[in-house]
Amino acid sequence: MNSKKKIALITGASSGLGKATAIKLAGAGFHIVLAGRSEEKNQIVINEINSSVGQNSCEWLPLDLKSLLSVKNCADLFLKSNRPLSLLINNAGVAGASGRTSEGFELSFGVNYLGHFLLTNLLLNSLKKSRNSRIVTITSKVHKHVRFIDWELVIGKTSSITGISEYAVSKLANILFNRELAKKLVGTNVSAYCLHPGIVDTNIWRTLPFFLKPLLKIKSMQTPEEGIKTIVYCSLEAPHAENGYYYSNKRIDTPSDIAKSDALAVELWERSREWTKQFM
Repeated sequence: MNSKKKIALITGASSGLGKATAIKLAGAGFHIVLAGRSEEKNQIVINEINSSVGQNSCEWLPLDLKSLLSVKNCADLFLKSNRPLSLLINNAGVAGASGRTSEGFELSFGVNYLGHFLLTNLLLNSLKKSRNSRIVTITSKVHKHVRFIDWELVIGKTSSITGISEYAVSKLANILFNRELAKKLVGTNVSAYCLHPGIVDTNIWRTLPFFLKPLLKIKSMQTPEEGIKTIVYCSLEAPHAENGYYYSNKRIDTPSDIAKSDALAVELWERSREWTKQFM
């Protein structure tokens, strides 16, 4: 890779929003690190980027967010290269899925939130080595349906039939995480943003129960290329002073009241530190 290029690490970039974002940022001059499960699927994206931008513009790191050990291994692989990281995009996720992670956490909570919590913390020192680096976390306006977090439910198998309520909790957790993270980054060169990209036609809906999929057709869904506008804005343009905010449509937006709770953000952070401490 060109040592002068800034590095962006994106989770879940083999398709959908992640892939569209990777292509856009590669065109903007970033060296892209795709972190995901399938080497074969990610290689297709690597080939596409290299053919349009130039060879060695992209690479793959194995990452399965269902496993905190895999998250740790992914971060270690990147850190071994001793390269500064300029941009981390926590994009990968599941919606309407059911089950639990390798460590026993509710599947949506573990994949959408807790895995990214660990990955971000493991890569913080690398981010601090870059000038004006950024952390961008994808969330959703569906978080507004959550009234409280039941701590017992996030450490067991998905309990609802559709998995949608658990998905909403995971997206609330993303916003609370971003809120507390931003406070811890005050005085550093790193800023953190979270955003609702809109309703986008991506593979995240592949795990949605079949009887709910027709509802997606009612919505006016964006293409991934349309849906990345706020991701790109937060990655390249959002002011450092707007550290910690929630965005939609390239503007600061207002999340739910519970998402603005400092006390809940601190509690989530402390619980998450305890849950992940053996991998730190």
